[in-house]
Amino acid sequence: MEDQRTNCGHQRRAGDALVPGTFLSRHRPTAPSSPTTYFTMDMKKRIILELRNRDPAEVAEMLVDNSPSESGEVEGLSDKFVELEVLSMINVGLNSLAKLPSLPKLRKLELCDNNLSGSFETLSEKCPNLIYLNLSSNKIKELSNLEALQNLKNLQSLDLLNCEITSLEDYRDSVFELLPQVTYLDGFDQEENEAPDSEADEEDEDGEDGAGPTGDYDDEDDEDEDGSEGGEEEEEDDDEEEYGEEEEEEDERADTQGQKRKRDVEDDSEDDEDDEEN
Repeated sequence: MEDQRTNCGHQRRAGDALVPGTFLSRHRPTAPSSPTTYFTMDMKKRIILELRNRDPAEVAEMLVDNSPSESGEVEGLSDKFVELEVLSMINVGLNSLAKLPSLPKLRKLELCDNNLSGSFETLSEKCPNLIYLNLSSNKIKELSNLEALQNLKNLQSLDLLNCEITSLEDYRDSVFELLPQVTYLDGFDQEENEAPDSEADEEDEDGEDGAGPTGDYDDEDDEDEDGSEGGEEEEEDDDEEEYGEEEEEEDERADTQGQKRKRDVEDDSEDDEDDEEN
C-alpha cells in the first residue's frame, strides 16, 4: 500500500485524510474478517459491499481501490449514481473509460496505477464538472494523449506522476500551455507553489484551537491574581477591623483610667477638706 501511495502522487499520505490526490468513501464499510478477501474482491462485488443496500442516488463518494475489473472496463457503476462527487479506482486494471457512466456531479477522480493511455473524451462527456484528476502511473506518453482534457473546462488539478510523458523536454510548460484551465500539475502551479493541502489546513485550525488552553491558562492566572488581590484586600480589611477594635479598646481603657483618676482627685479633695475642718 505504501508503494501505491507513492506512485499515485506526492500528496498521498497514510491514513484516511482527504487531500488532493486522495479520495475516500464516506460510507466505508467494515472490512470482512479476512483482509485478503476484501482487497482482492472484484469491482462489482466491491461496489455492492460499499453500497450496503443503499440507493446509489444517495452515494456521494465511492472507493473501489485494488478491486480488479475483469474486463478492464468500469464495472458496477451506472447512471443511477447521480450524486457521486468523489470516485477512486486505483489499481483496478482499467484499460479504457468507455463504459464510465454519466456522473454529472463528479468533482474528483482517482485513476492512478491503471493501464490507461488516452481516449479521455469520455471524461468530458460523462464528467463535465471534474475539478481534480489523478492519472499517475498510467501509460500516457505524449501530449496528444491529453488533448481531450481540454474540454474539461473546470479542471484545476492534474496529476501525471510516473507517466512516461513526464520525461519529455519542457513537460510542465507544455502541459500548462495545452491545458490553460489547469492550475496545479503534479501538485504544483507554474511558479512551483504547492497546491493547498486540506490536511495541513486542519492542522492549522487545530493549532488555533490549541491556543485555547493557553488562553484558558492565562485566564486562570488572571483569576488567581484577582483572587490573590481579593485575598489581600480581605486581609487589609481584617487588619483595619482589628486595628479599629484595638483603638476602641484603648479608648475604653483611657476613659476608664480618666474616670478613675478623676475619682481619685475628688477623693483627695474631700480628704483635704476634712483635714482642714479638723
